[in-house]
Amino acid sequence: MLGLTATAVAAQQLGVPQSAGGVTRTILQRTDLDERHVVLLVMAEIAARTTVARHTHPGVESAYVLEGGFEDFSVQGHPARAVKAGDAFQIPAATPHGSKGTMGDTKLIITYVVEKDKPLASPV
Repeated sequence: MLGLTATAVAAQQLGVPQSAGGVTRTILQRTDLDERHVVLLVMAEIAARTTVARHTHPGVESAYVLEGGFEDFSVQGHPARAVKAGDAFQIPAATPHGSKGTMGDTKLIITYVVEKDKPLASPV
């Protein structure tokens, strides 16, 4: 299951992979939007058969699935669905979401527009 760290967005380092529970996030680009918000371009790599626990982000998540996918991807307020390579999705700020399994090794490119002083991801 995905282990979420409570490291504030401002403390996350560019180009340094952070791994927990089968999930590795690497911040590829960081742009300050204003005093309170940052835009992060992130590569997320999720090992096969990894369950991604329900979690939230302190801002909008926009993702594109490069490889693999999720068998049972759920976003609060929507029915669970499969998400595969070539699919894109967006999750509003503070909306719980997660997945019960991956379709093999999965790789995503994600853009987050989030608050600087909050953890990038928080468990629900």
